[in-house]
Amino acid sequence: MDQTKTEIIKNNLIRSEMNSTPFWIDNYVRPVFPQQIEGLERLSRNLWWCWNTEAKELFEMIDSDFSQKYLGNPIPMLENLDDAKLANLAADEVFVKKYNEVNASFQNYMDQAGKDDNFKVAYFSMEYGLWDSLKIFSGGLGVLAGDYLKEASDSGVNLTAVGLLYRTGYFEQEFTEEGEQLAIYEHHDFANMPLEPVYEENGQKRVIITIAFPGRTLYARVWKVNVGRINLYLLDTDFDMNNSKDKQLTHHLYGGDEEHRFMQEMLLGVGGMRLIEALDVNPDVYHCNEGHAAFIGVERLRKLINEDRLTFDEAVEVVRASSLFTTHTPVPAGHDTFDEELMKKYVSHYPHRKNITWKQFMSLGKPHKNDENEKFSMSYLAVSLSQEVNGVSWLHGEVTKEMFCEVWPGYYPEDLYIGYVTNGVHYPTWVSDAMKKLYKDTFGDKFLRDQSNEKHWEKIQDVADEKVDEMRKSNKRDLIKYIEHKCPDVEFDMDENMLIIGFARRFATYKRAGLLFSDKKRLAEIVNNSERPVRFVFAGKAHPKDRGGKDLIKYVISMSKEPEFKGKIVFLENYNMSLAQKLVQGVDVWLNNPTRPLEASGTSGMKAAMNGALHFSVLDGWWVEGYKEGRGWALPLE
Repeated sequence: MDQTKTEIIKNNLIRSEMNSTPFWIDNYVRPVFPQQIEGLERLSRNLWWCWNTEAKELFEMIDSDFSQKYLGNPIPMLENLDDAKLANLAADEVFVKKYNEVNASFQNYMDQAGKDDNFKVAYFSMEYGLWDSLKIFSGGLGVLAGDYLKEASDSGVNLTAVGLLYRTGYFEQEFTEEGEQLAIYEHHDFANMPLEPVYEENGQKRVIITIAFPGRTLYARVWKVNVGRINLYLLDTDFDMNNSKDKQLTHHLYGGDEEHRFMQEMLLGVGGMRLIEALDVNPDVYHCNEGHAAFIGVERLRKLINEDRLTFDEAVEVVRASSLFTTHTPVPAGHDTFDEELMKKYVSHYPHRKNITWKQFMSLGKPHKNDENEKFSMSYLAVSLSQEVNGVSWLHGEVTKEMFCEVWPGYYPEDLYIGYVTNGVHYPTWVSDAMKKLYKDTFGDKFLRDQSNEKHWEKIQDVADEKVDEMRKSNKRDLIKYIEHKCPDVEFDMDENMLIIGFARRFATYKRAGLLFSDKKRLAEIVNNSERPVRFVFAGKAHPKDRGGKDLIKYVISMSKEPEFKGKIVFLENYNMSLAQKLVQGVDVWLNNPTRPLEASGTSGMKAAMNGALHFSVLDGWWVEGYKEGRGWALPLE
């Protein structure tokens, strides 16, 4: 078999049933903790711990190799503690003191007032990047959604999030000797993930969401993830009420063929709305994070027309008035479209339920209403049913106006209501402990609640250069140590006194990862300068079906093995959140050279900048707004 086309499937479930969750998940018997530390399990099953330094330190007191051995997941670590170890921890005065401090901090955080119960937001996304122990994300879109949830929790926003729970999630990455990317799908053990099943009010039956599919009913059960004070609900079809095809619907993120993707998006949109109704949330605003969830608007129309007896036009106005659509990419591959025949197979009955014609229904997802050959676009559907539409940077907002202007014939792009909200990042997740201490000592205790106040940031000028330099070297030492542990077979020559440049992101061709090697002779001179040595660190995944992206990875790896670059340019395997943390915290310069204007925003450079690194990028995405002369570099556009 051609190795380059092979998908390796690893089944690491203890039980043999690959297509259904083992029966013991719902009736799982958890260990009993001594009274002195009985809240440990609660701490481990709320992702608050992953952006709280003291909580991470507490888990590291149980096992100093916690981050590496358990991949930063405290749940299996606690499961492996025997009675003797638990008794020793309960008798350890230092540990109990630390536990009491962390537990009190967590309880105080959870009890804080601030949620505006009069304004509720429902947030729908195909993926969420919260931490590596919950592998339901692939890259920037998901990590941004995860940061949204964390910041909503910190800020007291009354938000309920909805997504899908994937049995394997996105793939783990391995390389062949030749640098070919292999996609490794590992089946997750839900018992060791921060999940809890959701039951009906009587506590006897699981909440089950149903959707009518051709000749059958799709069933989805519900799980909850505690993200600080935010509830994230995830739909899962991998259980025995479904047939084998439908069980696989929530196996892979961004996997399968066109029909598989359509069913997933029906589950997220239609199923997600039915979940919101089952939970009796009653949101004021429905936020569709990219077009994957656009069917939330269609489901809302059905309810308003069939139950509230509104006309179609009246229902559209109601839906639009309370819907927000955020689009994340100007690249066509980021906007799903579906053939009309596939639509007829699954939703041919929808127009009748809305008292409209099939043509009227299809026109909701088409820029040219009368073009019968045009595919149905989920992004156009979201635009048609949302009052507010935004890109994720100023430049991307302008590009988005051009992209969707055909929806409103006769209007110029600049006349459209489409705006922008430049992406941000979650400070506590991405800033190193050393930098957090520096900021706290410099800006004061109120800084975290007032991060946009420029007066805080001006105080950084009062910090001695030597202090910043030592903090930066400390972060670089942590990065180097991480690389040594994570990639023991990678040969690299790197120390804290060298200039380290990082390039890590999804490997798509427009991001031009190979641009660095366009002048190999000059690059060789730079990395081999003994007086001013420079090192480059690469990481990133390409979608398994993206041949161009995979070829780019292979090319960079092959260049890193050239004699003049060996040990000086390295490509790190299996890019994930923990690796991303170390990179943005430890590099001196963050490199980004996309083809303008295809980088909608890009947030990794923001994370690096918060850690004292300089940004070196094409003036695209957020860097158009962030660049100031003398505070990084702007690459020429050509």
